[in-house]
Amino acid sequence: MSEHEQTTAAQPNAGAFDGRPNEKADLIPEEEPVRHEGMDWFVLRVASNKENSVRETLLRKVQIEGMTNLVKRILVPTEKTKTIKGGKQKITETKLYPGYVFVEMRLEPDGRIPQDVFFLIKETTGVGDFVGTAGRPTPMKEHEIEKMLRDSRKPDEEPTVKLTFEKGEHVLIKEGPFQSYEGTIDELFPDKGMVRVLVTIFGRQAPIDLEEWQIAKADDR
Repeated sequence: MSEHEQTTAAQPNAGAFDGRPNEKADLIPEEEPVRHEGMDWFVLRVASNKENSVRETLLRKVQIEGMTNLVKRILVPTEKTKTIKGGKQKITETKLYPGYVFVEMRLEPDGRIPQDVFFLIKETTGVGDFVGTAGRPTPMKEHEIEKMLRDSRKPDEEPTVKLTFEKGEHVLIKEGPFQSYEGTIDELFPDKGMVRVLVTIFGRQAPIDLEEWQIAKADDR
């Protein structure tokens, strides 16, 4: 995505915040409440690729200005994934909600953002508007908050390999001794970043284990 700052961002995909009520309450630790008393969570639009810098700047400003009674947590949920190429692992961190920062804060009785908080946020480089009507942001729903908080803890977990192929899919081998052969995925090994492909060689099917980067969807040629 472009590094150019934008003051607005597209609305998230329909399912971006489509979490469901959490059936296992222990997924949200007791020491980390869903919300602090008198506060709600709000969604702040920010410029692409500026999510972390906006978060850090706002946290610093809140501390300096002594506004921790009005603004508590500011989060940018991310997900770590692992790719394997040539036996070497690479870990990447991806933002789950690009263009958005989540802010827990206290509003005025009439639903408006406190003036000091409003200017502190609006004067931060890369910030757009809160989701909601002008001056009156819309609080997140309970299931949206729970999903976002679960997502915010993911960076602490062991990253996994995300495979983009499915069992039974028709693929083309693009690297290695069997380059240009076509086959069908017979088995997936996510922990190793590998797949087993059934290839027809001399009239017989043979299983070949390959790293995921060595194959492509046959229809993408």
